Amino acid sequence: MADDYLVRIGKLIRDARQHRGWTQSQLADALGTSQSAVNRIERGNQNISLEMIARIGEALDSEIVSLGYSGPMHLRVVGGRRLSGAIDVKTSKNACVALLCASLLNKGRTVLRRVARIEEVYRLLEVLSSIGVRTRWINGGVDLELIPPAKLDMDAMDADAARRTRSIIMFLGPLLHRMDHFRLPYAGGCDLGTRTIEPHMIALRRFGLDITATEGIYHAQVEAGVSPDRPIVLTERGDTVTENALLAAARHNGVTVIRNASSNYMVQDLCFFLEALGVEVEGVGTTTLTVHGVPNIDVDVDYSPSEDPVEAMSLLAAAVVTESELTIRRVPIEFMEIELAVLEEMGLDHDRSPEYTADNGRTRLVDLTVRPSKLEAPIDKIHPMPFPGLNIDNVPFFAAIAAVAQGQTLIHDWVYDNRAIYLTDLNRLGGRLQLLDPHRVLVEGPTRWRAAEMMCPPALRPAVVVLLAMMAAEGTSVLRNVYVINRGYEELAERLNSVGAQIEIFRDI
Repeated sequence: MADDYLVRIGKLIRDARQHRGWTQSQLADALGTSQSAVNRIERGNQNISLEMIARIGEALDSEIVSLGYSGPMHLRVVGGRRLSGAIDVKTSKNACVALLCASLLNKGRTVLRRVARIEEVYRLLEVLSSIGVRTRWINGGVDLELIPPAKLDMDAMDADAARRTRSIIMFLGPLLHRMDHFRLPYAGGCDLGTRTIEPHMIALRRFGLDITATEGIYHAQVEAGVSPDRPIVLTERGDTVTENALLAAARHNGVTVIRNASSNYMVQDLCFFLEALGVEVEGVGTTTLTVHGVPNIDVDVDYSPSEDPVEAMSLLAAAVVTESELTIRRVPIEFMEIELAVLEEMGLDHDRSPEYTADNGRTRLVDLTVRPSKLEAPIDKIHPMPFPGLNIDNVPFFAAIAAVAQGQTLIHDWVYDNRAIYLTDLNRLGGRLQLLDPHRVLVEGPTRWRAAEMMCPPALRPAVVVLLAMMAAEGTSVLRNVYVINRGYEELAERLNSVGAQIEIFRDI
């Protein structure tokens, strides 16, 4: 029982530290102790006095003992409210995590502007800090600075944090140039040889990387002097697979051609960042990338990732489902053009501003104003395709949009095995969704939403879809254990409240 309380207290302290935007090292400095001691406290592996808890609470400006933040976070939603005003799209979650991994390529100082303050980023920062990278939030907690050590301490890696993020797989590309052997925990129970990992291996073996997996650990060996002797053809046009190949090619002493590459938004941001590091990348935005590697990268770099098209789609769906007029600013239009074309055919009433350029100097943005519309179900099914097709992560939002349209909409989510199943949670809120098979769901609209209390689906985008439906439902709904939403969205409830939603964050006492 005592050990259980130590673990719970450790989680409280970790949550309070992350909310403050501090690393373990910063908290250790404030307490006059070591980073390893803070790490043990947060893991529940060290006895801790009430005096120390009080000191930690004072340092973090958090009443840890009296507030009791140990339980999961829940949302209480008063629905049926119209949204109004304007809301900005945050920087891309998927670009930010790729750039954090890419910072391992650089021996110099990396500054990333307006990094998304989300759980996925926090997990990667915990991993980077544990292996010796100095990470700190600067400029009022808006930007992120990363300074690598001369030698990474892979044995000290925070394995718990690593296992909670699938993005850890993108450490493989940078690390194969830094050491001849290393170990990485892997997340989600993936076994070597499954479709989620084998395409990575097919690409990275060409750079001399060999991996065996035992008891949840990747054991990596790098054979020196191995380099691709012909173009690398990716067996799936995946985003993280392409990013890993790019990360491996960036410090390869030679020219690497990557074919069947993803040209999605986070891949383009990674290419722009590599160019800032001095790596020439030809073919950005196409399926063939030619990388002129730089064996030694030691520069001070300052980069601004672009905005998140999936968050933009989330906010657009929020306006549609609640029948609101809402302006969504800083929308990366080139990654939403297909979605908007489909919505126009369904009858969406909207305006776009003239295009302007994102802070990275490359991505095209617009401000999008959505108005209440009488939507009709699309004639064709909704299905994802690699960019420039309809974005895979935007498909779930069409379930909520189709639910308020007149007629039947077939949604075919062929990429993921379970996600279509989670969309049927909308039936708890009054939706009429029929699961045809694990990949196809038939949505009947329009819907008279009703309030409900339910657990958050374990998938990020379906979880947000449920939240949006709760915002449209008259009455009070409760969505329990929303950690999965916090993985991909920064302060989503607070930001929706700023444009008229009524969402309360609470925890069990």
